[in-house]
Amino acid sequence: MHRHRYRNRYERGEEARNGERGTTRVQLEMPPQAMERLQRLKEKIEAASYAEVIRNALRVFEALVQEHEAGAEFSLKRPNGEVVAYRIFV
Repeated sequence: MHRHRYRNRYERGEEARNGERGTTRVQLEMPPQAMERLQRLKEKIEAASYAEVIRNALRVFEALVQEHEAGAEFSLKRPNGEVVAYRIFV
C-alpha cells in the first residue's frame, strides 16, 4: 500500500494559523495481548504508525455503528460461498 508519512501540517501536529492544533495526542494503556494485536495489524496493512491503524479502525467501526443504527444486518461470505450472519453488536 502506498502511504504518505504526513499529508499536511495538521497531521504533523503543527499549529494552524489561528493557533489551534490540528490533532490531539492520546495516550493509551493496553494489555500486552492487545498491543500484540495492534502490532500484527500494523504490519499486515503496512501502516506507518499505530495511530494510522487506530484511525482506520475508528473509521470502520463508526460506519458499522451508523449502519446498525439504520437497521442493517451484517453477514460474511466465506471462500466456499457460504453466507453466515455476523453479529457485531449483541
